[in-house]
Amino acid sequence: MSNHESPQKWKHDIAPFEKSNNWKSLWQLTNTVVPFLGIWCLAYMSLSVSVWITLAITLIASGFFLRIFIIFHDCCHHSFFKSRKANELVGIVTGILTFFPYHQWKYEHSVHHATSSNLTKRGTGDMWTLTVSEYQNLSAIRRMRYRLYRNPFVMFGLGPLQLFLIEYRFNRKGAGRKERLNTYLTNLVLAATTAILCLTLGWRGVLLVEGPILYISGVVGIWLFYVQHQFEDTYFEEADKWDYVSAALQGSSYYKLPKLLQWVTGNIGFHHIHHLGPRVPNYNLQRVHDSYPALQNVPSVGVFSSLRSLRYRLWDEGNKKFVRFRDIRKVKSVT
Repeated sequence: MSNHESPQKWKHDIAPFEKSNNWKSLWQLTNTVVPFLGIWCLAYMSLSVSVWITLAITLIASGFFLRIFIIFHDCCHHSFFKSRKANELVGIVTGILTFFPYHQWKYEHSVHHATSSNLTKRGTGDMWTLTVSEYQNLSAIRRMRYRLYRNPFVMFGLGPLQLFLIEYRFNRKGAGRKERLNTYLTNLVLAATTAILCLTLGWRGVLLVEGPILYISGVVGIWLFYVQHQFEDTYFEEADKWDYVSAALQGSSYYKLPKLLQWVTGNIGFHHIHHLGPRVPNYNLQRVHDSYPALQNVPSVGVFSSLRSLRYRLWDEGNKKFVRFRDIRKVKSVT
């Protein structure tokens, strides 16, 4: 298999790995949700001992929160269970646990997969990314907005708050009836659950447990989504030159994580494979990677090398790579 093979060829090769295993899925659901709820309770009980112990426990809980989100993510692709109804039911429940309305997030993520790395069709389910020429043609105010958005302190500092408390609490423009009702239901259940917990456990206790879990997992989640497509020599093309296979294998990173982090993040580091075959369950991604040497020879980043991506701000269409703001100033000074 190579980057130049047709979508039909890779679809045929990956098809055997797209078959979900209900027993594996049920076991993953059990070994993720049950520990998360238990650790949440343990974190709350530890408040009577030390808030620092509580924060340490919420760090562990955040890892299981991320795994719940991966299950939610797979359900949105209808890849976690064989039954479409089972995927939708579990997706709605895990969506509530992770503060995401199932149908809205599913729609936006589907658009992301269909348009990833396509310069002509940016704007839904992706990071705000401008080309050098687009940025240079912006007004001063719009430039400032973009610079703030791409600033790591804003993206990872305020990003989780905006993600959990604002962005997905409202319906998107053009949402259908089913999607709107699901968003209302998610908000209603979250509000009711939070009210009950605050009345029974006290609002301070709930805030000291749920707050860090949401914030830590939010930071990590945004980082994972960021680094999966924002690396120096990634792939971006206009619609007339865009290719699905190239977008998957060159525009999505292979994030090499230690085994523990790979488990916590549900193999999402094999993001190039996920974009190549979105219907592959998370527990089969490693198997696909091991089965095709060509899939191992793709853009890859490690934990430390991935930190360089924080410098990238704009896509240089001429040189086909991400650049920093200072790089375009240097070009201006030379010319």
